[in-house]
Amino acid sequence: MELIEEAGELLSGILAALVDHPELVHAGYSHDAAKEYAEARLTAALFQDEDLPGFTDLGIDPVPYLHGLGEAVGEMRRRLLDLLRANDIRAAERAMEVMDAIVDLLAEIDYPDGMTNGLRRTNDVARSLVERSRADLTTAVTQERLRNDLSRS
Repeated sequence: MELIEEAGELLSGILAALVDHPELVHAGYSHDAAKEYAEARLTAALFQDEDLPGFTDLGIDPVPYLHGLGEAVGEMRRRLLDLLRANDIRAAERAMEVMDAIVDLLAEIDYPDGMTNGLRRTNDVARSLVERSRADLTTAVTQERLRNDLSRS
């Protein structure tokens, strides 16, 4: 968490230096840094089952925040796979619910791509990760049921 805090401080410094140059902020030069910071903070909150910080809490614009939220789905997929390997189906199902909720939330944001810097594409990628994760989870649940049925026989 120390590195995330350090990244937040560095990002704050960048944004403060650009306060008189909004054309540079909105050109995307700092958006990638803000997106990565948002992804790290949101992923940490998701992993620790905490409330998600908002974009104002992070001191960033909504667009990189939403992209960071979409990319956190990839981190949740990795967590889901780790949970499946540990045979923790219930926790994997909870991770799947979170991933679904994020994709549903992002799908509700219906603004032109020019305003959201391609958020639709980020959500499409997140949705594909959710569907692959759903398939993996379904396979694991089915295998677990089969194992249980065989052990009772």
